[in-house]
Amino acid sequence: MTPVQKLAGLAVLILLLMAGAAGVTWQIQDWRMGEKLAEQAGLHREELARISSAASAQARAEQDKYLATQHQLVIQDQQHTRELYDALRRQALLRDQLATADVRLSVLLAEDSASGCNVPTTPGTAGVVHATRRAQLDPAHAQRIIAITDDGDNAIIALRACQAYVSAIAPY
Repeated sequence: MTPVQKLAGLAVLILLLMAGAAGVTWQIQDWRMGEKLAEQAGLHREELARISSAASAQARAEQDKYLATQHQLVIQDQQHTRELYDALRRQALLRDQLATADVRLSVLLAEDSASGCNVPTTPGTAGVVHATRRAQLDPAHAQRIIAITDDGDNAIIALRACQAYVSAIAPY
């Protein structure tokens, strides 16, 4: 064997050793990167599970809050419906009493200072105004006055219902 052939054989051997070492290096790198990727995938999976759990808890809390508000609104609606029904019943009873003359509306008449009648301006301790003159109202006029007060009562009940609704859905 000539020195050139020995040198060529040695170069081929060195190239083979380098190729083998590169292959082993690539395998080690592949193994290391595989471990890192698996670790990152595990961390990513844990992070997604934690985020999903937090989102689920928040959604449950919002759902519970929504259901509690709905329940409160139902209770308030029932209460206001009961108040309106009671007011309508009282109004109908008063109208019936006015129509049958069981009850009569009257108004206080202003005293004439020229008449010399000393009438106290405040009622007595029993709540009765002494020596005050009253005038009976015509039943038709009384019915109109009662209708106006009925509308006012209904408006107040409706206003309270609206205020309760707004305070329930939009807490400060």
